[in-house]
Amino acid sequence: MNLFLMAFKTFRRKRIRSALTVGGVAIAVAVLVTLLGFDAGYQQALERDIDRMGYQVLVTAKGCPYEAATLMLKGGGGLRYMEQEVHDRIIEDERIEQISPQLVTTSFGSGENGTSVSMFVGITEAHLSLKPWVTFASGGWFTDESADEAIMGYEAAELEQRRVGDSIYVEGIDRVFEVVGIFDRTGTQDDGVIFLPLGTAQEAFGLNGRISGIGIKLKDIGQLASFEEDLYNEPGIQVVSMAQVRGTILNLMSSARTLTSSIAAIAIIVAVIGVMNTILMSVFERTRQIGVMKAMGASRFDIFRLVWIETTLVCAVGGVAGVLIAILAGRVGEQLFRLILPYSPGGRLVVVSGALLSASMLGAVAVGIIAGLYPAARAASMRPVEAIRSAE
Repeated sequence: MNLFLMAFKTFRRKRIRSALTVGGVAIAVAVLVTLLGFDAGYQQALERDIDRMGYQVLVTAKGCPYEAATLMLKGGGGLRYMEQEVHDRIIEDERIEQISPQLVTTSFGSGENGTSVSMFVGITEAHLSLKPWVTFASGGWFTDESADEAIMGYEAAELEQRRVGDSIYVEGIDRVFEVVGIFDRTGTQDDGVIFLPLGTAQEAFGLNGRISGIGIKLKDIGQLASFEEDLYNEPGIQVVSMAQVRGTILNLMSSARTLTSSIAAIAIIVAVIGVMNTILMSVFERTRQIGVMKAMGASRFDIFRLVWIETTLVCAVGGVAGVLIAILAGRVGEQLFRLILPYSPGGRLVVVSGALLSASMLGAVAVGIIAGLYPAARAASMRPVEAIRSAE
């Protein structure tokens, strides 16, 4: 008796019912794979963004720590500013290896698709010292620290269709800047930024002598705690370390992760119930067939295995379909996560590894094994004569 062949024929005989059950399992697996892939991808992307910031400490004006974390990793809006004199005092500390002041601001303009927002960052040449991996796709550094010139991030240049030598008109401040350089793609938020000389940015946006942050890299990371402690005595500023930023961002996404995990758990429970219901209906419809099989010599274990194989087959096919859906719809999932999360790091947010796919497939088979226990036991317990009579 070929139980696998019989189970496959039963699967094909009720195509619509089987397809609906497989679809339920596929959705549950796809949701699970996407969420687990997001959890891994977000962590990796966040660590990569932090590593590529180039500094270990950010000094900002006193305010909300969430704003400081957003400034550190994305730029943010509605930021507080501090006097550049703070930078001039801190730079004298011998524990500092590199220090870079910056001024983050935005400008609003109108276009064919409505209001547009451009992010500008005023920097000094120390910016390149903190990020030695940053290279130019074309052009080079500013000719003067107060020139009306701009260096564009890779994606900003692509979006604006600008090349070295072109001009940028900033409607919000009625100013024109010449593009003198375009950075190579970095995979971080810097790709969408337009950089200006710090002095030019301060003057153009009416923020003379003001900065929004100071990035600091120490000679010895072991001195970080004492360095932060000393800075607490500086009035009007707050100190944010990489560990604080990471913790803040993870706290921001924890509520969304709890919600999505609950959705995944509900989807799995619904899938198990759906599979169990489908197999039970199949068992009841084949009561006479099961009775005849037992009368012809099939053992209780043979019947149990037959129903169990049918259940596992449904879940295995659903698992394969769910994995394919998760792979094909990964980009859609990333866009949804970027919409609901306060901060989304650059790069891939959903990373689907081979180990994750294998674990998901094994999970789908495990669902089949669990969901098939009761229907299989119910079918195996039928008595031949009663099963045949009840079906008449």
